[in-house]
Amino acid sequence: MNVLILGSGGREHAFAIKLLESKKINQLFVAPGNAGTDKIAINIHINPTDFLAVKNIVLENQIKMVVVGPEAPLVDGVHDFFLADDELKNIPVIGPKKDGALLEGSKDFSKQFMQKHGVPTARYQSFTKDNLEEGFAFLETLEPPFVLKADGLAAGKGVLILNSLKEAKEELKEMVSNQKFGDASSTVVIEEFLQGIELSVFVLTDGKNYKILPSAKDYKRIGEGDVGLNTGGMGAISPVPFADKSFLDKVEELVVKPTITGLQKDGIDYRGFIFIGLMNDNGNPSVVEYNVRMGDPETEVVLPRIESDLFDLFEGVANQTLHEKSFSVTDKTATTVMLVSGGYPEAYEKNKVITGFDAVKDSLVFHAGTKIENDKVLTNGGRVMAITSLGNSIEEALEKSYKSINNISFEKMNYRKDIGFDLI
Repeated sequence: MNVLILGSGGREHAFAIKLLESKKINQLFVAPGNAGTDKIAINIHINPTDFLAVKNIVLENQIKMVVVGPEAPLVDGVHDFFLADDELKNIPVIGPKKDGALLEGSKDFSKQFMQKHGVPTARYQSFTKDNLEEGFAFLETLEPPFVLKADGLAAGKGVLILNSLKEAKEELKEMVSNQKFGDASSTVVIEEFLQGIELSVFVLTDGKNYKILPSAKDYKRIGEGDVGLNTGGMGAISPVPFADKSFLDKVEELVVKPTITGLQKDGIDYRGFIFIGLMNDNGNPSVVEYNVRMGDPETEVVLPRIESDLFDLFEGVANQTLHEKSFSVTDKTATTVMLVSGGYPEAYEKNKVITGFDAVKDSLVFHAGTKIENDKVLTNGGRVMAITSLGNSIEEALEKSYKSINNISFEKMNYRKDIGFDLI
């Protein structure tokens, strides 16, 4: 069978490597892909939100399944586009339709969904420029820090955590009145700050049945010791040591089950991944956010731990037979460290030659922001490569990752040297 992955990052390279373990796949296509996927699959240089271009690729290459990596095509309705087209409607899309994608596409919808279905989450209210004064009043009822979230997709930049009430009021006005994050912040969710330790749990569902994938913890800040600006993710660890069986049982009972049954009650036929961002508050899970796809760089530590055939699981999602599919996970720990361009997450340069990654033997190298030009692999983004290793402990896996990084070089390469240290 021919399969198409939409996306260009480390997550999509990880999907490609894992899917190609399956004997059922003939050819794998990635659109647009990167230098890593180019080595193992066929890259097609289109925008994944250009659905007519996606249709042409699918028909020309006899694609029989589409796996959607990033959130934008899902929120824009790629799954609905397929179902509405007579030539495409029988080709399964792994990823929710537009109504399910609202779990990530609208923070307000997401919070309403949690409240309606009894999923534990922080107290909140939503505001627009029309009730700005009410927003100020709500802020005054909260203890700092204050959490402001743009309702729509804002490329991972739409969440502000502020310690000053005055600053929180100013930023709220900037977001709703002056469109600090464009249309995404025309509505802003203000919520109570949750204390605790963050982690992520991933669920694959066919709309009725589900598999809970390994837990992971990612590191968002650019600087060691978790300081500095937020990024798309500087590294990740799986499993999370404090997420023991007792805690994960609570997650399943209090979060996963009401989420899946809530989608069914609301008539949302959800087929794909649910990323559940959680806060562990003294052993009790509380949901920070939903995403409607796998995380990046969490995918790079979750997928290498799955021993099952990923394509077989995806067939179960498409046919609603996921409960019949075997699913197993290794006990080993996976760690990934992200190599980023100098200056990221602010201004950075591209087109730097990357060397040494072919010499890496003990780790997996997942390409993210890379491209090939004149037979050379060049940087093509802020987050360039994720270096993932497996070991019997966090220490052993990290040692492998950092040793592998010593082989790799590009001008102004940067990475955090303390990923996972807080868990050891």
